Amino acid sequence: MTVLDGARERWVRSGDVELCVAELGDPRQPTVVLVHGYPDSKEVWSEVAARLAGRFHVVLYDVRGHGRSSAPNPLRGGFTLEKLTDDFLAVADAVSPGRPVHLVGHDWGSVQSWEFVTVERTEGRIASFTSMSGPSLDHFGHWINQRIKRPTPRRVGQLLGQGAKSWYVYLLHTPVLPELAWRGPLGKRWPGILRRVEKVPGGNYPTASLPADAAHGAWLYRDNVRPRLRHPRDDAYAHVPVQLVTPLGDAFLSERLYDGLEQWAPRLTRRTLPAKHWVPRTRPDRLADWITEFVTTVEGGRPEVAASGRHADRFGGQLVLVTGAGSGIGRATAVAFAEAGARVVAVDRDAESAARTAELSRLIGARQAWAETADVSDEQSMEKLAAKVAAEYGVVDVLVNNAGIGLSGSFFETTPEDWKKVLDVNLWGVIHGCRLFGRQMAERGQGGHIVNTTSAAAFLPSRVLPAYSTSKAAVLMLSECLRAELAGQGIGVTAICPGIVNTNITSTAHFAGVDAGEEKRRQQRSALLYGKRNYPPEKVADAILEAVVHDRAVVPVTPEARGAHLLSRFLPRASRRLARVSPPL
Repeated sequence: MTVLDGARERWVRSGDVELCVAELGDPRQPTVVLVHGYPDSKEVWSEVAARLAGRFHVVLYDVRGHGRSSAPNPLRGGFTLEKLTDDFLAVADAVSPGRPVHLVGHDWGSVQSWEFVTVERTEGRIASFTSMSGPSLDHFGHWINQRIKRPTPRRVGQLLGQGAKSWYVYLLHTPVLPELAWRGPLGKRWPGILRRVEKVPGGNYPTASLPADAAHGAWLYRDNVRPRLRHPRDDAYAHVPVQLVTPLGDAFLSERLYDGLEQWAPRLTRRTLPAKHWVPRTRPDRLADWITEFVTTVEGGRPEVAASGRHADRFGGQLVLVTGAGSGIGRATAVAFAEAGARVVAVDRDAESAARTAELSRLIGARQAWAETADVSDEQSMEKLAAKVAAEYGVVDVLVNNAGIGLSGSFFETTPEDWKKVLDVNLWGVIHGCRLFGRQMAERGQGGHIVNTTSAAAFLPSRVLPAYSTSKAAVLMLSECLRAELAGQGIGVTAICPGIVNTNITSTAHFAGVDAGEEKRRQQRSALLYGKRNYPPEKVADAILEAVVHDRAVVPVTPEARGAHLLSRFLPRASRRLARVSPPL
């Protein structure tokens, strides 16, 4: 069976083994070689390969002793990095004889690929390297030596932490036991373990060859780990541009392993993912986008391949949709994500304002930015928006439900029409966004994040904001409930709670129970108060990016919002007394 329907298969001889190679896409396009890790076969790449095949000539091969490739005889000494390099060169010469290839490795595929891009005999055969979840053994050896020779509490902690994560390496060095486990109960239970622990979906992975692959692959560790860690090479410098993808939830590798990697890979681009170890299966869209961007940039000869803004390693290339993006917090948030290299969809009911935000986003660094017009309170308008975004731009990675309106006035002065309007925008707008775009995230099965802009009014009652506070408190509770429901699908949910922020919400807020002249006066007084406070929306935008990076649940932003949050939790009676105060407007 081939790795994918439509794949072309061939056999390549390398020394004493035959390597099974699969190819997809147009051979006239740049060649991307995907190298799998342990205990995998080339099928681990099937989802990524399918996404890359429309743009590139994609090559996958079973590492010796894995999948349909033959195993060396004897096994001992048959899996050294030198022999793995021979295999790679044999494959590269067969599939791309006159042109360097772009290399992508995961786990042990990355470990061996670091060897390929740092030895002299491969120079000119590799154009770029994307590494994920697999460090160079030489770099790892130097990393260990630095911490042993110059121990500090922090360095010792890092060493012990990685030592604990590497528990499986010690077991794989034991004789016979790993082979018995993989050919016995572990091999049968491994697919279920991946589904439960790593949230890896089913499909054509793992294959029936898993027990034999894992038993043979134990020699990858035995033949290489101890010799290289004891005597790491001093010349292990990458001679190609390198893109490093670090899953932040990797149970086997600490992100601290890559501290100082720029010393060994001067042309380095960093990416991070809120994911576990098996990202080729759980995040194929994100990896395919990053590989495409990196390869395309290297092919174009451009020296810089990623945005340089804060959090560019996290949001580069991601699709971010912001509602209420025409001004204030929404515009500042769209621009902040753009600066981090995200692709931005700026949504607002004012088409001209949305277009201006999209233009600013492109100017400041967004790879792509689009303006869309929609009324978040209108279910059909939002359904059309969701369908269009999915069809033309893709599934949203980060959704920011920011659109909102202000309403002030006592309960009895607030009409049913007032209530309907504020709830339609502030609450139903968030519900529509979460339901439509959140469902797309969940169905894709590759995680994401939802940010709902609520307010300090969500936990601070007020005699003059009953409708507004109710709408924001509902959004806060909705966010908490949705966070619980989506946690198992890798989708984070955050409620952002600003206090007094210098935006135009006050100048457009409705004041119930007063005539037009008095409403205008109160709008001006409120705008003046907010202007004097002068807390910029850019700080709220920064808090939103930080909240997504760290997956925070509830984030009061301004000092008064944090104070109100603490008051509601620890001094609720004082909070209720404060609610009786009528502001002088």
